[in-house]
Amino acid sequence: MRNSTAPVHTGAPPSAPSGALFSGRHTHLWGFLLAGWLISYADRTVTGPVVSWMIENKAGFIGDASNPATLGGLIGSMFFTGYMLTQYAGGRLGDRYGHREMLVVSLLWAGLLTLVSGLTGGLIGFVVARVLTGLGEGVFYSNDRVLVINHTPPARRTIGLGVVLAGLSIGLTVGIVATPHLIDWGGAWGMGDRAWSMPLYVFGGVSLLVAAATWAFFRARGDRPLRLGPPALRLIGYSVPAAVAIVALFVLADEFGWPDWLTAIGSAVLFLVMVTIVIRQIVTTGRSPQLLNRNVWLVYIGFIAVMWNLWFFSFWSVQIVAESAHSSLGAAALTAAFNAGAGIIGFPVGGWIADRRVRAGKGRKPLAVTCAAVHTVLAVAFGISVANGDPSLLLLGLILFCSGLFFNALQPIVHSLLGDLAEEKDRGSLFGLFNLVAEIGAVASPVVSGVLRDATGSWAPGVFTAAGVMAVSVVLYAMVKERIPAVAAA
Repeated sequence: MRNSTAPVHTGAPPSAPSGALFSGRHTHLWGFLLAGWLISYADRTVTGPVVSWMIENKAGFIGDASNPATLGGLIGSMFFTGYMLTQYAGGRLGDRYGHREMLVVSLLWAGLLTLVSGLTGGLIGFVVARVLTGLGEGVFYSNDRVLVINHTPPARRTIGLGVVLAGLSIGLTVGIVATPHLIDWGGAWGMGDRAWSMPLYVFGGVSLLVAAATWAFFRARGDRPLRLGPPALRLIGYSVPAAVAIVALFVLADEFGWPDWLTAIGSAVLFLVMVTIVIRQIVTTGRSPQLLNRNVWLVYIGFIAVMWNLWFFSFWSVQIVAESAHSSLGAAALTAAFNAGAGIIGFPVGGWIADRRVRAGKGRKPLAVTCAAVHTVLAVAFGISVANGDPSLLLLGLILFCSGLFFNALQPIVHSLLGDLAEEKDRGSLFGLFNLVAEIGAVASPVVSGVLRDATGSWAPGVFTAAGVMAVSVVLYAMVKERIPAVAAA
């Protein structure tokens, strides 16, 4: 059902007028943001294949663990606990200091900490480095979404969000496919059991190059210079106590031998504390009608399923395919990459179809419901294939590709739908809170799936759980009352 609304305004925040920045150059902006997504997702995806290599080769600080899958999933959850806790703060800092500044700070931070991750020598050091990486990368999302929405004509907004998000899919594909080869390259260079460090060095270095290029692009466009110091210091001040809390949780669990599921519950407690603090701040500032209404909560909670499925398949798909089809790690990585690679098509096509509907005065909600429902069905089919035992790589790759098309098309549609539910001045906070809530799926998914695998000896229960979570989101999206931009619908 179409809901009549006032036009959604476009343009940048008051401190950075739209015309002075990207007027007529919004496609150039898309390209640099796509590159940022690409390297950011390669940086964060690398952990899964590295852990899988350690498990397979009984090397590093994972290889001799009694429950390696659970421990590996827990490391992924610690990363996303950090990533989650800076979502709202990143949006707020962007609203205050500038969204361009926060994007460059995020890329520089991620590059440096990814390099540090490769230099660490033990489990705790690696966890600290990955948590800090997550804290810095967490501010990218909310600022990127706002820049695309503010500087893209409403009639092309969703395809812009989709094109930029294609970098996510490319980064996932690069991270999954290239990591085993980069590890082999490290072995050929005589790194031995430290060969797992090579992809971290490579991706960290590329991150710094992308950060420098993005800084130069932004610096050449605008009515004010980029000032990275103040937002970086504020982010450091925010991140240090968050990192201490997350690492303390991990260290205490390791020292006292807590079960890994209990440590995961500890991460959920940190999430609840953060959400409580954020909600109190929003209510105090009188912005609850914009950021805490029924419609946005339906979208917030529904997207938990997206993040759950994204990081279940991104973190564990290589291991699932390798074990289920009894294949090599390299062959499994290529097969699993079909899911991530589908986003190269799914993200922009989903945005293009949604924009056509908006220009025709129709809503995007039916598309979101359809994409979520189809992915649910295909995830169940993938689970059945895994449960039946010894599936072919062709069958697994085909299901992963088809499900990836609909799953990735869903994301820009939801982002655009959400962006039109708030005014421009609140969008940084809106997307920050949105991803803060949704990231609980990314935090819980790797460790819950690892626990299920170690407890049952099969990956099928984890796949069916992911499908069930997505089925809930179908119902939630169907309940959203969509707001169509009047300027685009005219």
